[in-house]
Amino acid sequence: MTPERIFVDTNLFLRYFTNDIPEQAEVVDILFRQAGKSGMILITNHLVIAEIVWTLESYYHLSKAEIQRHVLAILNTPDLEVANSDILFQAIMWYAEKNVDFIDAFNAAWMLHQGITFAYSFDRKHFNRFAGITTHTPGEENP
Repeated sequence: MTPERIFVDTNLFLRYFTNDIPEQAEVVDILFRQAGKSGMILITNHLVIAEIVWTLESYYHLSKAEIQRHVLAILNTPDLEVANSDILFQAIMWYAEKNVDFIDAFNAAWMLHQGITFAYSFDRKHFNRFAGITTHTPGEENP
């Protein structure tokens, strides 16, 4: 029998990490512990991770290091599949190490994963922190 695949939304992770609604945090903990045993595989994606990062940063005011720890916990959760986990891993590492926005870090990791080394952006400050990526603004002479 093929395990049932079930999507896990942002708010479950947020309840679990923040414990701001203890009853919900507890049932999420039970869900994560029982997932594999009950024949289901939990699934989430990069948009959920981006929303988690944004919420923990803007609403809960956690540091990049704390947010990185939470995202790494998600990426290492047994019986949880995370789409593009290799790209997300690189992105969350760069997010903290290079002090950049998570979305910029994800885009840079995605670009390099795709073999793309050139970007147009009006925000060159963050992209210039990634080795292997050349950034220009539209209207500049191309390299």
